[in-house]
Amino acid sequence: MTGVGVVAPGGTGAPAFWELLTSGRTATRAISLFDPAEFRSRIAAECDFSPAAVGLTPQEVARNDRYVQFALVAADEAVRSAELSLDPLDPWRVGVCMGTAVGGTMLLESDYVVTSNRGEQWLVDHRYASPFLPRAFSPAPLAAEVAQRVGAKGVVQTVSTGCTSGLDAVGYAHRLIQEDQADVVIAGAADSPISPITVACFDAIRATSPRNDDPAHASRPFDADRDGFVLGEGAAVLVLEEEGYARRRGAPVLCTVAGFATRGNAYHMTGLTREGVEMAEAITRALADARLDPADVDYVNAHGSGTRQNDRHETAAFKRALGEHAYAVPISSIKSMVGHSLGAIGAIEAAACVLALTEQVVPPTANLDTPDPECDLDYVPHQARARRLGSVLSVGSGFGGFQSALVLQRESS
Repeated sequence: MTGVGVVAPGGTGAPAFWELLTSGRTATRAISLFDPAEFRSRIAAECDFSPAAVGLTPQEVARNDRYVQFALVAADEAVRSAELSLDPLDPWRVGVCMGTAVGGTMLLESDYVVTSNRGEQWLVDHRYASPFLPRAFSPAPLAAEVAQRVGAKGVVQTVSTGCTSGLDAVGYAHRLIQEDQADVVIAGAADSPISPITVACFDAIRATSPRNDDPAHASRPFDADRDGFVLGEGAAVLVLEEEGYARRRGAPVLCTVAGFATRGNAYHMTGLTREGVEMAEAITRALADARLDPADVDYVNAHGSGTRQNDRHETAAFKRALGEHAYAVPISSIKSMVGHSLGAIGAIEAAACVLALTEQVVPPTANLDTPDPECDLDYVPHQARARRLGSVLSVGSGFGGFQSALVLQRESS
C-alpha cells in the first residue's frame, strides 16, 4: 500500500480522520440530513462534506450520488499521497476495486418521493425524475467513476457483500496483483446510507441504538450497556501496487497486504452463531495466507458494531482463532467514534490500520465504560496506546453471513 485517502465523520482527509481516532472523540450526533422525528433511532455519524469545497465540479455532483462523491475525493487524496503519476502508466495494468453495500440509496429514495408525490401516486411521473436516476439503480457507477477519474482500463469491479464490502474490495485488489492482472489497483469502498429508508430498515429489526438523548455516547462496542450500532457514512480509498513496481518508482510504501480470506456462515441473513466459528475460520485462513502465527498479531481492528450478538460472536472468534494470544493482543473498534457506514466501513477500518502501522499507535474503543463480562478481552477503552506494531488484523462481519479478515504488515517487518 502506497496511498490512503479518507472521507469520514469528523473530518475529510486522512490526517483529520486519524486525529479524531487517536483523540478518542466521537462524531455521532442527531441526524441532520433529513427530519428523523418519526424514527426510533434518530442519530448517526454524518460527514461534514461540501462537494464544492473539496473540488468537485457541478457536473460531477449532478451525476453522482453522495457516496460516489465521497469516493472521488478519497481517491484523489490516495493518489496524491502515493505520489503516483498515472500518465506514464499502462492503463490496461491499472485496476479499480470498490465496495458498497447500499449504493445509490439516497438518490433512489429522493427521486421516488418526487416522482410519486410522496407516495400518493402508484403510477409515478417519470418526468420529475433526475436524468441520472438510472445510475442509482446499480452500484456499478462507483467503480466506473473512480476508474474514469484515474484512467484505469484494467480490471474494474464493484463489490457488494454487505458490511464486508470494503475489506473484500481491498482483498480482491490484493488478489489481482498476486495474479499479475495489474501493477496498480485503486481499492476501497463508499456508502451514504443515512436516509429514511435505511433508517427504517434498521429500526424494523431494532439493530440501531435509540440513545437519542446522548448521541455522542450511543456507539458502545463491547460495553455492557450497549443497545445497538450507530449508522455512519463515508469512504476510504487505498493505492495497492506490486512490490517491485512500487520500489522501482520510489513509492512511499506504507505497509504490505500480507493475507486475506473471506468465508460465509450458511446460517442466517442477519443472525450470528455464538461460537464465532465462521469468523475464526476467516482469521485462520488470512493468517495462513500471510504465513503468520496467531502470536504474530500485534493489534486487531474489530468489527465491533455494538450489537450484543456481534460482540459476543466476535469475542468467541478471537479466542478460537488466536488462542491464548487473544487475551494479550489489544483489540479496538473505531465504530465507537465514526459509526457503522455499512459497506464503506471495512475500507475505512483498513485505512485506520495503515495509519496505526505508520504511527505505531493503537486507536481506542470510545464509550467502553462497563465491559461486558462475556467480552473479556483487551478492548482498549477510551485512550489510544503507543505500541510497537508489526502485523495487524482487521475483521468484518456482514449481513448474509459474510466474514472477512485482512492482514497488514509494517513495511520494515
